[in-house]
Formats: sequence, structure tokens, C-alpha cells
Amino acid sequence: MRLENIGVSCEVSVLITNDKRIRKINREFRGIDKPTDVLSFPMQEFSVPGRISSCICATDPETGLLPLGDIILSSERVEKQARKHGQTREREAAFLTVHSVLHLLGYDHTDEANERKQMRGREKEIMHELGY
Repeated sequence: MRLENIGVSCEVSVLITNDKRIRKINREFRGIDKPTDVLSFPMQEFSVPGRISSCICATDPETGLLPLGDIILSSERVEKQARKHGQTREREAAFLTVHSVLHLLGYDHTDEANERKQMRGREKEIMHELGY
């Protein structure tokens, strides 16, 4: 959040699970019947990725926090992908978390090449800043 210059306190819910459970969630919410590494479920809508001032946002009146959404991470996928890419589990989990938080902040990589390039660039910059 600091590296995206988010100036408000936010809340993110994180579930670390296994391939069986993330497959079930992926099938239920996305219609894709296979496990995946990470799922992001944003609770806010941003007109410009990462710009709180331009999102349709509402803080939780009880906590004063801006609820960004949910992250669901498969620990089995983290392990497999870390081995595949010659990375540590910590680095792989950090990358998937950065990727997912960027989705919660309105970044995307599915529609336009420009969007994909912007998101990948932010991932690299943030991972570098985090020491990876």
C-alpha cells in the first residue's frame, strides 16, 4: 500500500488454503474448474488503478478502514511454482500477494496489452522495492 501511495488505512482479508479448496472457489465464482495460485475479490471500484481519490469508495464506519477485498492463496501452488521457477516459497508468496493486492487496487491484465504492461511493471517495481 505504501508503494502505491495509498494514504488511507485499508483492510484486506487473506485466506491461505490448498488446491482442493481454491479449485472449488474458482469453480463457484469464476466458472473455472481447476486450481489456481491466487484469487482476488475486490470490494472497491477504481476509475484509475491505485488512485483512492478516484475510486467509488466507502470506509467501514465501525473500523474506519477502507475494505479493499479478499485474497485467496493456494499454499500448494506457492510450493509448486516456487520449485518450478527456482524461487523460495517466501518470494513466490510475496509475488502472488503483490499481484493480488494490485488487482484489489483496480489493476488488471486480461483486456488490453497496455493494462498488462502497466500491471507487470508495477509488480516488478514493488518486488524490487521489497528486496526481491
